[in-house]
Amino acid sequence: MDKRLKVLKTIIISRTDAIGDVVLTLPMAVFLKEKFPDCKIVFLGRDYTSQVVAACSAVDAFVSWDNIAQNAAEELKKLQADAIVHVFPRKELAKAAKKAGIPVRIGTSHRMFHFSTCNRLIRFSRKRSDLHEAQLNFFLLKGLGFAEIPTLDELSNMYSFNRIQPLNPELAELLQPDRFHVILHPGSRGSAREWGIDRFAELTRLLPHELFQVFVTGTEKEGLQFRSELCEAFPLVTDLSGKLTLTELIGFINASDAIVAASTGPLHIAAACGRHAIGIYPPIRPMHPGRWAPLGENTKVFVASKECSDCRKGSQCHCMREISAESVAEYLFMLGK
Repeated sequence: MDKRLKVLKTIIISRTDAIGDVVLTLPMAVFLKEKFPDCKIVFLGRDYTSQVVAACSAVDAFVSWDNIAQNAAEELKKLQADAIVHVFPRKELAKAAKKAGIPVRIGTSHRMFHFSTCNRLIRFSRKRSDLHEAQLNFFLLKGLGFAEIPTLDELSNMYSFNRIQPLNPELAELLQPDRFHVILHPGSRGSAREWGIDRFAELTRLLPHELFQVFVTGTEKEGLQFRSELCEAFPLVTDLSGKLTLTELIGFINASDAIVAASTGPLHIAAACGRHAIGIYPPIRPMHPGRWAPLGENTKVFVASKECSDCRKGSQCHCMREISAESVAEYLFMLGK
């Protein structure tokens, strides 16, 4: 390792995209904290992901790109960082980091703008790799002298997701102590192939209320799409769509037993919490579970056992539709015993 890296005081991890991507980047923060225990780990992300990062004890500070974008170079300079790792490439941010004079600037060589903004270029391909997204992130740490890529089992225990806010009494009272608490999260805000509201309705119908307590989560906009089929049709289902802050959602997931969702942020949050994260995935690359499966000790993925690209250019996925509600219900019954 470069001798200069042994005295790093502040490292910025930059990942300014979605919640699930951020969750899968937290193991990098945990790894760096273990290697540099006296180093300040700063996570640079979007404002709406701040509460996810706040739950990770390996991160010392969060900086919102939404808040500093207008004066990014000046704001980055205030951090007095020794290194920045551009996990999610963003041209204007890479330029600002260079202008701020951050000594070590690490980025992928697959972005042309990194050739003029980064001084440590790492060559690897996400699209062509068979590795998981969380593993691929670690290639960038070669810029800090680390060549090791953790296994999936190792990554499953590298979240340090232990600063979760307790539920407020109103939410805590919703959880009946004699039930297995299942969260259904039907939407993905367009970030993933979806199973379909009707499939979630079928699953709800298969879960007897004397054994299972079912909650439905999502944004208010998503709630408008599924309430009639999932909530009004099943009076014993508790509709939480549009009612929870992200902090409350994290706490509620942590207090529940399981979640069923597509490849979304809440699914990865559940995995980080150690809860049963049950994912419905398409076999199409690079959306398949080999790249984006939830990582944790209690995870399960349902995916068609074939390679398929039929729906690559469309939103409807018949391979997702082939996954039956009965198969998911059977798995939940096994967990709820």
